[in-house]
Amino acid sequence: MRDIDAIYYNDFGIAFHWKKETKNYRSKIQVVFRDTGFLLTQKELLRFAEHIQNTMSSSAACTCCSKKSSCRALLLETPVPQVSLAVSVNELTAINDLIEGTIFQLNIGDFLSDICNN
Repeated sequence: MRDIDAIYYNDFGIAFHWKKETKNYRSKIQVVFRDTGFLLTQKELLRFAEHIQNTMSSSAACTCCSKKSSCRALLLETPVPQVSLAVSVNELTAINDLIEGTIFQLNIGDFLSDICNN
């Protein structure tokens, strides 16, 4: 944990900045959950949030399933067009919390930074 600055985490995953001072890492957010990691720009993070909301809106068919906690019947698009994730309703909810919490923390940080610099 010495190599990262945590932004937000829940029981399912974590979002953080690498402390590395390289051009590729400076402005990106690493999001890790399940066995997957994404290194995203803030714009890509917002696009991921949109994909999650779209999948949540279309998951009504899964709400009556008795195996909704373990069935990975939902296909979640990611900011990487070639990659989609098969997720359960519970996983989708946890990913939504992780991404929305990360966006919230980033926005709070930007807001406080603006206030302090004025």
